[in-house]
Amino acid sequence: MKKIFLTLMFVLSIVMVKAQNTAVDKITSSYIGVKNALVGSNSTLAKTRSAELLAALSAPVKGLLPAQQKLMATYLDKLKFDSRHISETTVLDHQREHFESLSKNMYALLAGLKLNSATLYQQYCPMKKAAWLSETEDIRNPYYGDDMLECGKVTATLKGAK
Repeated sequence: MKKIFLTLMFVLSIVMVKAQNTAVDKITSSYIGVKNALVGSNSTLAKTRSAELLAALSAPVKGLLPAQQKLMATYLDKLKFDSRHISETTVLDHQREHFESLSKNMYALLAGLKLNSATLYQQYCPMKKAAWLSETEDIRNPYYGDDMLECGKVTATLKGAK
């Protein structure tokens, strides 16, 4: 009986981690979509991708530990605020302004949760004095697009959760 209980608890914990990772991965991939649209200076696509991010942030993330719930509560409104602003305009400079704080808060959230499946790289542009997250180590600057596409450096790595 004890073995069955322990096995059941183990399976349940795996299912909960996968549910957490799925929700966090949706948020992360939506954020990367916004970043990539800004790299291409495509304000219409950034608007669309940001609406997708807002929807992902509005969906519940189930199975978080109390400390993770507290962290999520700390950043959720800030992330939604910037996502909403980006999704309500096609003015590229305004989108990039909100992307700066969106990126700062996204890094803090993901670094604290430690639930992202894929490895992410925090990159920093010294000209803008701002950071962003990327799915690759290659620098593709969302703040200046083609004007300074490769301006920046990797400053941190968020390893994917196992």
